Order: sequence, then C-alpha cells, then structure tokens
Amino acid sequence: MTIFIIFIMGLVTGILSGLFGVGGGIILIPMLVLILNIPQHNAQGISMLMMIPTAIVGIYHFNKDKLVNYNMAGYMAAGAVVGALISANFVQYIPAEILKKFFGLFIICVGARMIWTKPKK
Repeated sequence: MTIFIIFIMGLVTGILSGLFGVGGGIILIPMLVLILNIPQHNAQGISMLMMIPTAIVGIYHFNKDKLVNYNMAGYMAAGAVVGALISANFVQYIPAEILKKFFGLFIICVGARMIWTKPKK
C-alpha cells in the first residue's frame, strides 16, 4: 500500500508541477511530512532529487513549444547552484520543527502574494 501511496503522491506532484510550473517541493514536501510522517529534512532531500526527472520532462515539452529561455535559465541555474550549496551546508543544523514553520510561512506568503498581486499589463 505504501508504494501505491508514494506513486500517487509522485503523480499528483508531477501533474501540479506541470500544470502550475511550481517546483515539486511546494507540493511534495507537505505531502511527505503530513501523509507519510517523513522528517522535514528527509522530505527536502527527496524533493530535491525529484526535481531532476520532472525538470527533464518539463524542459523537453516546453522546449518543443519554444518556451525556454536558455540564457536566463543558465544564469538562474548558476545562482541556484550557489544558493543550494550554501543552504545545504547549514540546513541540517536547523531543528525540523523550526524548518517546518519557516516552510509553512514561506508557502503562505507566496500564496498570498499570488492571490492579491494584480497582473501587469
């Protein structure tokens, strides 16, 4: 049963990631923590690994429609690699309960901004 639940969680994550263009972590981490009771740190590690196959599939399909700006993505990727190296070195020292609260607050702030920000014309 657990393998089926894990597969369904991956399916839901993939669908919502492809549909909304969000990183799977916003969807996957809460599911791992709340449904499977996986510790926050482990959930973040699993989420990071999950990005690889979903990103490859997404790039393939968006590239077919010429919706990928490789220059911008390259610069962002360089910054993301540096940021991930920095944060991955100290995140394990943050207690899981504090990390969960910061993650939840982050999701609330992003969601609120998306709801109440007026689109630019």
